[in-house]
Formats: sequence, C-alpha cells, structure tokens
Amino acid sequence: MTVQDLPAVNASLNAVATCLIVAGFICIKRDKRRAHGACMAGALLVSVAFLTCYVIYHANVGHNEFKHDGLAKIVYRLILFTHIPLAAVNVPLVLMTVIPVLRSRFDRHKRWARWTLPVWLYVSVTGVLVYLMLYVWFPAPG
Repeated sequence: MTVQDLPAVNASLNAVATCLIVAGFICIKRDKRRAHGACMAGALLVSVAFLTCYVIYHANVGHNEFKHDGLAKIVYRLILFTHIPLAAVNVPLVLMTVIPVLRSRFDRHKRWARWTLPVWLYVSVTGVLVYLMLYVWFPAPG
C-alpha cells in the first residue's frame, strides 16, 4: 500500500464507521446495551484509524483541489464547508460522550450522545461523499 491508496482507505473507514454508528443506535433503541457498546467501540476504533490515515495522507500529499466548475463545485464546497468544522467539533463531542461511559455516568453519556450522534453520522457520511466527488465522480482532469 502507498500513500496514494489512503483516500480509498479513509472513505472505507468512514463507511464502516457510519454502519457501526447506525448499528449502535439501533442496538441501544432495542435495549441491547452490550451490542451497543461493541458497535460504538468499533466505530471509535475505526474513526481513530481514519484520523491516523488522514493525517498521514495530508502530511505527505497536502491539499486536494476540486478541479470542476458549475453545480458540482457548488455542491462539493457546500458539503466540504460543513464537513470540516463539524469534523473538528466531532472529536471533542465523541470524547465528551465516551468519558462518562468510562465513569459509569450513563445519564451524562446519553445527554452528550444526543448531540454527538447526528454530528458523527454527518461527518462520516460526508467524508465518503467528499471522497466520491474528488476521486470517483469528478476526478481531476488529465
């Protein structure tokens, strides 16, 4: 594997995180706490792997520019400019949601999770969309 393979790896990790977050949500709604914990721990581990690969990629390659104009560029920028700040907010949100679990403060965990869930889902889904727009649907010309 080379650093050039990391965008596809990152998109895959984001897709897996999305599936695990949704599965964890379904599990907790069905009162399957152990399964919920396993799904969310998996989502956390996959997200840490994503963040590691993301940093490695961008430290080596730098910024990727979207080379198309028109509606595609507008949609891309809309997604990207909401994704970036929410991705930055997501890290402390996830930490504020996980720490109470480690302290058996499930009331606090639940309060934070109501905010973290939609942000984490949005960030993971839009991460996949950014990848698809940059590398699959609208790759750089040439």
